Amino acid sequence: MRTPWRSAVGLRPVITRMTDLFVRTLRQDPSDAEVPSHRWLVRAGYIRRVAPGIYSWLPLGLRVLQKVEQIVRDEMNAMGAQEVRFPALLPREPYEATGRWTEYGPNLFRLADRKRADLLLGPTHEEMFTLMVKDLYSSYKDLPLSLYQIQTKYRDEARPRAGLLRGREFVMKDSYSFDIDDAGLQASYDAHRAAYRRIFDRLGLDYVIVSATSGAMGGSASEEFLAIAEIGEDTFVRSPGGYAANVEAVQRPLTPARDAAGVPAAHVEDTPDSPTIDTLVALSNDRFPRADRAWGAADTLKNVVFMLRDPDGTRTPLAVGLPGDREVDLKRLEAAVAPAEVEPFGDEDFAAHPQLVKGYIGPRRAGAEAGLGTAADGAGVRYLTDPAVAEGTRWITGANEAGRHVYDLVCGRDFGSDGVLDVAEIRDGDPAPDGSGPLALARGIEMGHIFQLGRKYADALGLKVLDPNGKLVTVTMGSYGIGVSRAVAAVAEATCDDKGLAWPRNLAPFDVHIVATGKDAAVVEFAAALAEKLDAAGIAVLLDDRVASPGVKFTDAELLGMPTSVVVGRTLAHGVVEVRDRASGERSEVAADAVADTLIALLMP
Repeated sequence: MRTPWRSAVGLRPVITRMTDLFVRTLRQDPSDAEVPSHRWLVRAGYIRRVAPGIYSWLPLGLRVLQKVEQIVRDEMNAMGAQEVRFPALLPREPYEATGRWTEYGPNLFRLADRKRADLLLGPTHEEMFTLMVKDLYSSYKDLPLSLYQIQTKYRDEARPRAGLLRGREFVMKDSYSFDIDDAGLQASYDAHRAAYRRIFDRLGLDYVIVSATSGAMGGSASEEFLAIAEIGEDTFVRSPGGYAANVEAVQRPLTPARDAAGVPAAHVEDTPDSPTIDTLVALSNDRFPRADRAWGAADTLKNVVFMLRDPDGTRTPLAVGLPGDREVDLKRLEAAVAPAEVEPFGDEDFAAHPQLVKGYIGPRRAGAEAGLGTAADGAGVRYLTDPAVAEGTRWITGANEAGRHVYDLVCGRDFGSDGVLDVAEIRDGDPAPDGSGPLALARGIEMGHIFQLGRKYADALGLKVLDPNGKLVTVTMGSYGIGVSRAVAAVAEATCDDKGLAWPRNLAPFDVHIVATGKDAAVVEFAAALAEKLDAAGIAVLLDDRVASPGVKFTDAELLGMPTSVVVGRTLAHGVVEVRDRASGERSEVAADAVADTLIALLMP
């Protein structure tokens, strides 16, 4: 009789046989796989696609997920947080009170019940935690308090991709701290930060902590924990002096004002067939050469127009002016204007704003009617400029007439803007904002994000307690998230190779994969006996007892990625078996009568 597999975390391992295991390995990559972790997790039978961004967890994948959850749970409990669990299906009203029913826009899964009451699938649970604490606590004596849950979240991603790395349904640990004042919030924030470091250290991830924007979450400060990976969607920067930030959070200093006393008066010139920066620079050097040096792209003022769509559907134009040698970083722009969404400025938009001449757009000049900038009558286009566009700086830019540009246009003298917006691309070698050296760009996977929320949610939902003087004060909060299911993919991404998965021992579904090759009864009996000895010692064993060729079994062993495999085959007749290390690829022959003790000593020191 075959032994059933008990998969619950914490129970003594039980031998799992491949003939019992609910798994089917694939020889071909899934058609939608974009990154290695997605490819191998599907091919090895850890997850299975249900719909775009939605995956089922198979027994092997669920074992890994549970181990990640347990590491998170261990460290959250160790820091004094208490675990709770909320429903995923939530009422509209709390999210309406905080404004997030609207602010989340199309990313929120909305639905109605049979009585037409509005509901949502929770993307995060700040509102619910706040209301629960409000319901149960009323005094400063009840604080500080940290609560957490590990639960499924839902966000209607416009472009789900990369398997578990960007899904519409995912497992997340979210925790919340409640304190009487800002000093308490800082202590809770620091405790969570330290716990996160322990979690990601235990997961074995190569990660960096970077300053980040708070976005729709709100709050005064936030940091991201990024697993360094070329396939990551987040771009971050670091300097030799220790500065580290997500590119969305980089704030470049304003360029100092310059003395423009010697700059000639602005003059408009004919510049036919020069709607791009490159064509404008070439024409300028040909027809209007400078005496001191050649014109460059950095001398031009590029003006890019977008449409912003607010959560309520309202569309408004926004123009960004920046040096022509830079591009607008759309992620930086999106972060700066959130919760509004950024849309291209299309032909219909140009038709609706005839004062904007495509290819020749410029700021409104003194005495001119056309151009960028908010008009007194409200009819103009809001115009925000890069920090480099400082008072006294001199530019070539569009004259708001087809085939014409204006030269020697000086900021502050000839034109102004409606404010400063730092959304230009960040480049390798740019100076760090804190003066700590040149920046280096890298990419990472967002694994955790911690926020000092302050009183945004407590104010909106009326969470107050009595302070030591008997006065009602608003509670200050922190919010802290970890992508638990994403961690499975991030570890797989960091450890896999061209043959499949290669799990670290503390996350692997099994400690040892025993591969019995051939039909010899002695081989089968020895493999089963070895599995029994290892199981009795508390080692989780996967036994490949299938009737299949050695090549198929070896390929599957590499694909599944257990840290240690034991090959029991023809060499058993000579009293030896082969032990393989998946991560290093090392192979060694071990005496058959000593292999159990050798593995127990290795795995159970």
